[in-house]
Amino acid sequence: MKKRLVILGAGESGVGTALLAKQKGYDVFVSDDNFIKDYYRDELKENEIEFEENQHTEEKILNADEVMKSPGIPEKNELIKNIRAKGLNVISEIEFAYRYKGNSKIIAITGSNGKTTTTALTYHICKTAGANCAMVGNIGYSFAKQVAVKPHDLYIAEISSFQLDDIKTFQPDVAVLTNITEDHLDRYEYKFENYIKSKFRIVMNQQQQNTFIYNLDDTVTVESINNYSIKSILAPITMSKQLPQGAYLQNAKMHLKWKNEEMQMSISDFAIKGKHNQYNSMAASLAASAIDIRKEKIREALQTFESLEHRMETVATIKNVEFINDSKATNVNSTWYALESMEKPVILILGGVDKGNDYSLLIDMVKEKVKAIVCMGIEHRKIYEAFGDIVPLMVNTDNAKDAVQSAFHFASKGDVVLLSPACASFDLFKNYEDRGNQFKHAVKQL
Repeated sequence: MKKRLVILGAGESGVGTALLAKQKGYDVFVSDDNFIKDYYRDELKENEIEFEENQHTEEKILNADEVMKSPGIPEKNELIKNIRAKGLNVISEIEFAYRYKGNSKIIAITGSNGKTTTTALTYHICKTAGANCAMVGNIGYSFAKQVAVKPHDLYIAEISSFQLDDIKTFQPDVAVLTNITEDHLDRYEYKFENYIKSKFRIVMNQQQQNTFIYNLDDTVTVESINNYSIKSILAPITMSKQLPQGAYLQNAKMHLKWKNEEMQMSISDFAIKGKHNQYNSMAASLAASAIDIRKEKIREALQTFESLEHRMETVATIKNVEFINDSKATNVNSTWYALESMEKPVILILGGVDKGNDYSLLIDMVKEKVKAIVCMGIEHRKIYEAFGDIVPLMVNTDNAKDAVQSAFHFASKGDVVLLSPACASFDLFKNYEDRGNQFKHAVKQL
């Protein structure tokens, strides 16, 4: 009898899992309660995988041997409750892919902020060094699809807390936790400790030959680390002191110490700027060192890396006003980092779907750097409550074009217009990429 795998959600992770499961001889059924994008529907049809859309047929789902649920589906969903009540094994896509990765190595990167840049930079270092590697997870293909379609010797995976919630055996060779700040609390019963536990699941199955890279300057990580029995080699990064092993910053130089070797590099040689990117660069360099990438290659890659679209991306300078697209800033901390790296007066475009945001974290930074706020999104009451008394100019808009025009109107020569919303984008846009692209389009129309 073939084992029956039911997959909930037909996006990148769902369809990736379906392709791999079909390849491995499972009886596969994919169920999505929304429309399936044409591209994914075609892939399912081409591979003769049974699916349904715009509905979940319980009898077809509850007869599964195992269920893979896409990361977007919350635990409080009625169907998930019924699946749990029946005692079915529920796994995530990264767990399924892990079973079939063979002898490949995995660098897994999680954290509230910086994980996308750290993942892309780690991949760039490994690629520069000639490794046979692929970047998977929240960037590019899903891990499962990559294993199914084009396996590699090394996977650099960006992993969210939702994906970690349903792992059982997933064991990365190198785990990176960039930091932990309040995010997605709507999915964790509004309890920060539940979200912290979720992030630390990345080290749950690691053994003493594995490596765990974490940020010594991140208060939440340091306060929580002793609550977990971590077997892997600890490799911290910091800007506050020298370390016998790990990466630290001193006198504007990065020191990378690993297995009796040390590399030094001036931070002025890093291709990406800003304090947060110095942390990302230390984490990526240390991850590469942990899988024996040579330090000359690390140095070369740090100098040639190009920053990502929608992450502090310079769009244009118009009449001496610079426009920066940081649409990927979907939480308050990301916006804090963006503001922290600004050296010119800022017109800040803020707002969208609030995930339980505490804007008070931004007050000092806003006082120091921001001269006007343009709200873009449905929920702006909390933004007014937080900043109404300290920012003289505030306006509401409900699309990218109006937001850009209002911001340009407020700006003077030498200012910067920064889209760094601190919120999810699903009220007005498909996703943060769509928001960033509409912003860029609006800038080019000025």
